[in-house]
Amino acid sequence: MINSIAVFCGSGDGFNDIYRETAWQLGEMLAERNTRIIYGGAKIGLMGAMADGAIEKNGKVTGVIPVFLQTKEIVHEGISELVLVKNMHERKLKMHELCDAVITLPGGWGTMDELFEMLTWAQLGLHQKPIGLLNINGYFDSLKVLFNNMVLEGFLDEWCNKMLLISESIEELLEMIENYEAPEVPTIISKQTT
Repeated sequence: MINSIAVFCGSGDGFNDIYRETAWQLGEMLAERNTRIIYGGAKIGLMGAMADGAIEKNGKVTGVIPVFLQTKEIVHEGISELVLVKNMHERKLKMHELCDAVITLPGGWGTMDELFEMLTWAQLGLHQKPIGLLNINGYFDSLKVLFNNMVLEGFLDEWCNKMLLISESIEELLEMIENYEAPEVPTIISKQTT
């Protein structure tokens, strides 16, 4: 049962309005499904748009933010709950602990860091939560090529690639998350995955 989803996304808006619009729609849809959103706690960029979309539909939104980022310019004051942590490492761990699944939207280094941490933990068998990419405007197309190349070049096992759910549609991605069955993690992880 998916009761809460961690959403990793950018603190910027990007150059195309479709990113912000889709983030807002995701927030609305999760609120309508009564799914709690766990996110970075900011009121700016895609994070803010997604939170605002959920709040408009009376959704439950929990922000997790390091103390050093807690300023009136960044923290979203309209969310249901704000969790303060010491640093970025604790932020990822807390978001992981609070969620049943993950969705990643476009973003920069921080967003990719959060995504890859969750993928690595899944690869190591530390969790079996669904991890999805919402491929807005083809944003993650080149990342899909990279992941396939990792398999082709022997640095990633094919079963690892199956852990990542990718769709351009919010509805389809949510359905994939609901129906996700985690691949079996081998007892001994091969040399390709280390």
